[in-house]
Amino acid sequence: MMYDLELKKAVEQINKLNISLKSTKFPKVCIQLPDGLKPSAKEITDFLQKQTNAKITIWAGTCFGACDTPDIEKFGFDLLIQWGHSKWN
Repeated sequence: MMYDLELKKAVEQINKLNISLKSTKFPKVCIQLPDGLKPSAKEITDFLQKQTNAKITIWAGTCFGACDTPDIEKFGFDLLIQWGHSKWN
């Protein structure tokens, strides 16, 4: 089964953040993936870095849904992008 990871939407959000930071640094982005998508982490990271120049970090901790998010401020991230199996608006 193929998933639409909406990577272009992620690129847009990272680029918006980059503009709002108004600095010379690129945003630090944490991506959180469920276990089923972790094998694709390198491809996702490579795509996002190429399109945005952001520093992308893969969260290796748990991912049990939308309520299981890392404390991104504690780790110095500017943005968390979390993928799951269900649509969430």
